[in-house]
Amino acid sequence: MAEHRAMRRAALLDAARVLLVEGGAKALTFAALAGRTGLARSSVYEYFPSRAALVAELCANDFPLWAAEVSAAMDAADTPRAKLGAYVRAQLALATDRRHQAVVAISASELDDTTRAGIRAAHGELAELVVSVLREWGHREPATVAGLLRGVVDAAVAAATSGPGAPPPERVAELAVAFVLDGVAGVGPVAPGALDAQSARGLGDAGHREEPGGAPA
Repeated sequence: MAEHRAMRRAALLDAARVLLVEGGAKALTFAALAGRTGLARSSVYEYFPSRAALVAELCANDFPLWAAEVSAAMDAADTPRAKLGAYVRAQLALATDRRHQAVVAISASELDDTTRAGIRAAHGELAELVVSVLREWGHREPATVAGLLRGVVDAAVAAATSGPGAPPPERVAELAVAFVLDGVAGVGPVAPGALDAQSARGLGDAGHREEPGGAPA
């Protein structure tokens, strides 16, 4: 019996995701859910007493999974530099996914404080991952730079989802990764006194720049 209820609950959540992608928040009604799953409308209320409760469970299920996807992409990379690139690409891939966009959009108006706190915690874990990578890279101000990286990701998402005429998400990701890695390298793991030594050799000269994802050009 418990397994049967769990399967129906999962089916309702899947139907909710499809409805959100197809028609946005206005499409997510209990009548539509009943039609999609073959349940009576009254039966839907046995699983979720309100639309807000349904959205809260969607977020409680999906946001940690999305955070885990970003974490897994970073774990698969070998170096701190590659891990940061993987972080940017994975975040952009999620943010431009229609299902993710739909759930995020409805969560802005439907969630209670407890659920919002849970989402913030999931984002906080990702931020700490970035801080750890920057610390591993030898950065002296990892928390500050992690916040700046988040700003770059937000700006990239805005660019990739700006509507007709927006550049392809893949191109935005490429540009964002290059911007992040070059920017971090420019202010990053520099030992005391090394900056002066680099300046003496001509810091900023093309011959001393590192290309994104590779060795010095």
